[in-house]
Amino acid sequence: MMQELEMDWNFVSNYLITRLREYIQASGKKGGVIGLSGGIDSSVVLKLLTQATRNVHVLLMPSESTPAKDIQDSYTMLRSVGAPYSEIKIDDLVKSFSSKVDSDDKVLVGNIKARVRMTLLYAYAQKLDYLVIGTGDKSEILLGYFTKYGDGGVDVLPIGDLYKTQVKKLAQQIGIPKNIIEKPSSPALWEGQTAEGELGIDYESVDKILYLLYEKFMDPQKVAQEVKTSRENVDKVIRLVRNNEHKRKMPEIFKISGRTVGSDWRYPRIWE
Repeated sequence: MMQELEMDWNFVSNYLITRLREYIQASGKKGGVIGLSGGIDSSVVLKLLTQATRNVHVLLMPSESTPAKDIQDSYTMLRSVGAPYSEIKIDDLVKSFSSKVDSDDKVLVGNIKARVRMTLLYAYAQKLDYLVIGTGDKSEILLGYFTKYGDGGVDVLPIGDLYKTQVKKLAQQIGIPKNIIEKPSSPALWEGQTAEGELGIDYESVDKILYLLYEKFMDPQKVAQEVKTSRENVDKVIRLVRNNEHKRKMPEIFKISGRTVGSDWRYPRIWE
């Protein structure tokens, strides 16, 4: 990892736990519900969440494409933190939805899976009066590597300002099992899917490219030279960030009045 991305990971851990605790309290909700996949991001956020509040409920929502290892790793994390959980197999729900659009396109069906999971998370959140705690990281958010109104449909993103490689460092600090940290990242929306396989670039390079482009404002050609990658890879990252901007924004409101919500009317973080 780049030296510039190194942090005091003990401080980061304590800060995120404190912020998460304060955010839940300020929201007026009683706790947090989280979807656990067995991957590094959800494992890290679960560990932070259970240290921020005792009121946690975990949902395991496997499908036929979920690797057995991910389920095993999820249970390892559950035993580690001792949080209450529910396991809901989502295949019947997914098939019911996908049959209505008469498509077996794997991306379309994969997005349905993510949105079914979001629906279940919010159902439990409403039932328990909890927030939905998101698990996306900065790399995924910038690249748009998430499903709009699927895993992107959450109330708060505690690790959303940490790149994937930084999340790995944080995971080491807070005691996430080594096999979860080293496991290839994957949404597991279809069999054999991996994040780096889809992107065509390893996360180490992706994070360097993102940092140099969008935090250091470096010229793309210089970024390619600095990262020791092709200009094509840099351009691919730029395209993904630009093309997926809509995923990072609330729906556009066409301005007609003198005070339009979202542009003129800004909400306070905490109402007085």
